[in-house]
Amino acid sequence: METSVIVEKFKSLFGEGGQIYTSPGRINLIGEHTDYNGGFVLPGAIDKAMYCVIKPNGTEDRVRAYALDLEEMDEFGLDDIPIKQWGKYIFGVCHEMMKRGATAIKGFDCVFAGDVPLGAGMSSSAALESCFGFALNDMYNLGFDRFELAKIGQATEHNYVGVKCGIMDQFASCFGKEGSLIRLDCRSLEYEYIPFNPKGYRLVLINTCVAHELASSAYNKRRESCENAASYIRKYHPEVELLRDATLDMLKEVANEVSAEDYMRAEFVIEEIHRMGEACDALKRGDYETVGKKMYETHIGLSRKYEVSCEELDFLNDVARQCGVSGSRVMGGGFGGCTINLVKDELHDGFIKRATESYEQKFRIKPKVYDVVIKDGARKL
Repeated sequence: METSVIVEKFKSLFGEGGQIYTSPGRINLIGEHTDYNGGFVLPGAIDKAMYCVIKPNGTEDRVRAYALDLEEMDEFGLDDIPIKQWGKYIFGVCHEMMKRGATAIKGFDCVFAGDVPLGAGMSSSAALESCFGFALNDMYNLGFDRFELAKIGQATEHNYVGVKCGIMDQFASCFGKEGSLIRLDCRSLEYEYIPFNPKGYRLVLINTCVAHELASSAYNKRRESCENAASYIRKYHPEVELLRDATLDMLKEVANEVSAEDYMRAEFVIEEIHRMGEACDALKRGDYETVGKKMYETHIGLSRKYEVSCEELDFLNDVARQCGVSGSRVMGGGFGGCTINLVKDELHDGFIKRATESYEQKFRIKPKVYDVVIKDGARKL
């Protein structure tokens, strides 16, 4: 995104002297619905980001914020909940920092904008939180490390926006590193950078532009299924706290005690945690064809066992196979949103043309296409 537009808008509203910060959206290559089962995820920061220009304004607690994409201004005190929904993200980050002893935060002016697509599963909200978290931390010399900034972003979602998210999105936005994905242990929060330099391949997201209504209730049901299966396994194996600790053999032992549905959900999660490990090993070898096969396996599991896909996502996955795309799967919670595709350079244009034209012909909806590149996390520009 061209930051000069944001800088010029800041100057016109608030004068000179603003500092520029950015924080990216993210993708998750593999490791889906594993986070709440104590498993692993493999996110990476991308070249779509939120940007803010910011400076202290000399007041004790007045915040003046302008959302450039919406062309909206909001002004609020650090003790006053903002009127605008987007203002709650900025307010929440400030408050979570103040809860942690950041007394240095005073009034400030800011203009922000971004090119993280909304509603496409690339975590625009986490990018916004991380952008302001990093900016305030640097501007006021607050001393929070990136780990704490990720937790501040997560707490903002929980306490001010009302979304009970995990920490993957904020973690990826804060810890992103060009040329690497992040293998994050969702239980211990230990992490490892995994090389991702897919020479000859491109990462492409195709947005179905649909969102089926049952997503939140279905998500909760699947979570319950996993907890039920783990509780039955725990009767025979007390060390199993979450499905991350279980094996397929342990699950088979309780096959007659759990419902067929719970069994199927748990089977997917245990397989996905194993698949994630295989994908990381393949990435370390530079074997992107094996990574792609694992992505297809994940999609089959999400569609047939976890049942969080939909006709539109399955259609795009089928088109990817027919076009010889190396890997493709639904990304995110499911029931709509994007597929993530690992595509050889020479197949890219033909795949995009066929996928968009055939999808529009079948569903009467024009899908959106995003080529993404793995980039660095939150930083000052």
